[in-house]
Amino acid sequence: MKSLKLFIILPFLLGVAITAGAQPIYLYHDCPNTTTFTANSTYQANLNTLLSSLSSNATVNNGGFYNISAGRDPDDVYGLFLCRGDSSSDVCQNCVTLAAQDIVQRCPVEKVAIVWYDQCLLRYSNESFFSTMRESPKVFMWNTQNISDQTRFNGILGNTMKDAAAEAANVRSGAKKFAVKQANFTAFQTLYTLSQCTPDLSSSDCVTCLQGAISDLPSCCGGKQGGRVLSPSCNIRYEVYSFYNDTATRPPPPPPSPSPVVLPPPSPGPVTRPQGKSGISAVTIVAIVVPISISIVLFCMGLCFVRRRARKKYDSVQEDDGNEISTAESLQFDLSMIEAATNNFSDDNRLGEGGFGAVYKGTLPNGREIAVKRLSTSSGQGAGEFKNEVVLLAKLQHRNLVRLIGFCLEGQEKILVYEFVPNKSLDYFLFDPEKQGQLDWERRYKIIGGIARGFLYLHEDSRLRIIHRDLKASNVLLDQDMNPKISDFGMARIFGVDQSEGNTNRVVGTYGYMSPEYAMHGQFSVKSDMYSFGVLVLEIISGKKNSSFYQTDGADDLVSYVWKHWRNGTPLEVLDPVLRDSYSRNEVLRCIQIGLLCVQEDPADRPTMATVVLMLNSYSVTLPVPQQPAFVANSRSAQSFTLKAFESDQSTTKSAQLSVDEESITEVYPR
Repeated sequence: MKSLKLFIILPFLLGVAITAGAQPIYLYHDCPNTTTFTANSTYQANLNTLLSSLSSNATVNNGGFYNISAGRDPDDVYGLFLCRGDSSSDVCQNCVTLAAQDIVQRCPVEKVAIVWYDQCLLRYSNESFFSTMRESPKVFMWNTQNISDQTRFNGILGNTMKDAAAEAANVRSGAKKFAVKQANFTAFQTLYTLSQCTPDLSSSDCVTCLQGAISDLPSCCGGKQGGRVLSPSCNIRYEVYSFYNDTATRPPPPPPSPSPVVLPPPSPGPVTRPQGKSGISAVTIVAIVVPISISIVLFCMGLCFVRRRARKKYDSVQEDDGNEISTAESLQFDLSMIEAATNNFSDDNRLGEGGFGAVYKGTLPNGREIAVKRLSTSSGQGAGEFKNEVVLLAKLQHRNLVRLIGFCLEGQEKILVYEFVPNKSLDYFLFDPEKQGQLDWERRYKIIGGIARGFLYLHEDSRLRIIHRDLKASNVLLDQDMNPKISDFGMARIFGVDQSEGNTNRVVGTYGYMSPEYAMHGQFSVKSDMYSFGVLVLEIISGKKNSSFYQTDGADDLVSYVWKHWRNGTPLEVLDPVLRDSYSRNEVLRCIQIGLLCVQEDPADRPTMATVVLMLNSYSVTLPVPQQPAFVANSRSAQSFTLKAFESDQSTTKSAQLSVDEESITEVYPR
């Protein structure tokens, strides 16, 4: 793999590039063939003009960044370059000039292209992207050498990267959004990190882009001595050797202070000792200064002790294995405040209703909008799920998980207070013929990637290992930018660090999303969540709902339908018709293959979410060939599942029934 070879030879080549202006090191390029131009066209002429302008402006002292457009609609082209923040003007010019020549060789007829070098990136498009954050395409590269003491290293890396990201994002307007940080790992090893955004991004967009890249490090580069994540709007890198020009990253020295006026020495005279009030003796000064200094030192030590003790107490509460409601007491709301926020649970504020109860929109006194989930008092279920969800969500923080703001537990009322997510749930758009068009392929691909990152956090990166057990389109909310947020943890289970599988006698969940081992034997694990994820990916691609799939082309369900077209070599036939003019062929095929891999009958054949995130973001990863999925007509699993569903329908135990109307059937007492 090219990225592996690159990191083996990088230390030597990097030193040459910095010191001697050597040939820039090519890293990767991307130019999807969804939009192309013809040779000698107006667009090509405008592109040549733009590339020439980028090359010439690389010689100007512009901070290593420049963007420009050329031509007029419909043949206009937009482009920019970004040089690494520690690059000299000569290195920047050399890199941009080479990139402008190289990119037309690698992408001869594509209207959209980007190329990364070690010292710069260059990109252009037929649509304006200035001041707009883009996280894809994303490229991962890593050092082939493993790190010792990975747990401690990951902690130091995460903290150092976050500090560098914050510093890069919060520079003054117009300055380089670039920062480097270093930290001691061992007595002989130092960690070096780098973060950079394009300067046209806002501080919030820069932070979001860098945080997304940092969250990808465990899946792409975990346990490695070095790694980097490249995207169109930002990039990060870390190594255990100095890979950047440290001199260029240091702030300029302050201007020298004015030279003091030198007076001629006084004429010699008799030496006199101060008397009375004309001076203060050394003994008096010591008697005053020493007690004050000791008092200040003792005050600071006491303050540190109190803060450390408070932090220790907080951590001990958060790590309480009892999972009692007291772990979230600081989040408790008064019922009167909730009633005021929702206008006493007015029907005008009602957002919807699920198996848990009604959901209302509310506004707190400070103007913050909230979503209030109110447990139905007439329901015999939900008390256990309420406690479960409070304890879980109080400990989980990720941009692709819905955020718990607080809860209320007064009298018969059991209420959860969430952040308000304005665009409702994914199914609201995905399965509505009038709203499907609002989800173009770029948004759907972004949603798939966001859900994957959220589940990677649940499965591997959070302090707890969480099995969701009820992933479906209605449990994925969309924020104002259509970013996905996973919700509804009422059926989630906490796993121990070393636990890989659990078992239950009560099968709960939503028909069509449950894996065969869970539906038939009650066995659940991260791989059962992967099955649900695979079904959801196929729904997002096709715009068809698995649980209410009508027979099409001889298939009784969505998975069978997709598998038949994959086997017959016509996978693009399953694509939602509204995407026909906006999709990326390579991305769609990759997602279909990932979806089929996730619904394999044997859990061992399904990928982990870390592998899926890597598959989605790195085009250099080779995907396995999927076999016939579970629950395909005439398979053993399909027959067994049908029998079990029939038996459950005859059961008098309501908690064991399968939900066929998209409403979650939850257990009373979570374990």
